[in-house]
Amino acid sequence: MSKVTIVEVGMRDGLQNEAINLSQKQRFEFGKRLAASGLIHIEAGSFVSPRWVPQMAGSDKLIRHLLQAQKKREISSKVKFSALVPNQRGFVEAVGAGVKTIAIFGAASETFSKKNINCSIDQSFERFKEIMPLAKMAKINVRGYISTVFGCPYEGRIKPSQALKTIQRFFDLGIYELSIGDTIGVATPLQVREILGPLKKMNKISKVAMHFHDTRGTALANIATSLEYGVTVFDSSLGGLGGCPYAPGAAGNVATEDVVYMLEGMGLKTGVDLDQLITTTAWMNKQLNRKLVSRLSQAGHSCIY
Repeated sequence: MSKVTIVEVGMRDGLQNEAINLSQKQRFEFGKRLAASGLIHIEAGSFVSPRWVPQMAGSDKLIRHLLQAQKKREISSKVKFSALVPNQRGFVEAVGAGVKTIAIFGAASETFSKKNINCSIDQSFERFKEIMPLAKMAKINVRGYISTVFGCPYEGRIKPSQALKTIQRFFDLGIYELSIGDTIGVATPLQVREILGPLKKMNKISKVAMHFHDTRGTALANIATSLEYGVTVFDSSLGGLGGCPYAPGAAGNVATEDVVYMLEGMGLKTGVDLDQLITTTAWMNKQLNRKLVSRLSQAGHSCIY
């Protein structure tokens, strides 16, 4: 392993939990800055109801604007902008905006599923089954998200067997990749091994991405453990943006610049410019009127490797 892929989720998973709703202009500038740093997988928005997630309102216009900027060569053609869709209606809107990669999202916890997407786990898979054939016809790539794999704010620790059962259901759908989420940031390396060990035996690691929140400061340790099992794709958000309105006390996603710093220091290539990320975090601090939690952005980038 010499290369690791970062999926930047700050524009969606990060901003959706912010008290301040950024304008279309600010979100567009954010996307341009992320792309300029070398990130090529960027989740730009979601097609959920603006009544529930007002921060994501206008994701269709935003994505069209970003794709137009690519055509004008203002943004690298290598960048892939994706979006989250909750149902068939969201899928149609996403395709209309020009999205070529979508993400569907579910949970390993029944209670969290009902709180987060207002349906049971079984009901969520019925929705997914409506989307998959449409995506295949439209040649749209489908990524999956499964949240609360290691712990739920309502049910406590999730048994690995319970999580693995739902994980298998996602693979059975035919998704190209599954992002395994530690939504409330409770996972430890031991728990990561309990999930990835069985998945490695099932030869599923090549379709796995890991999505860690850093609530208890274990995200980087969990990423290092995931690398041991051959995982090469990790979700993160600039500055540690994020959290979840249905997971009280959950901190943001692990910060992209912290992840890149660690990976590059381990001799792994990410293709991402750390200095550009730090500059963008400073810019975002001003947009949100607060300082983001990224350790690297606060300490500064000293190239010691």
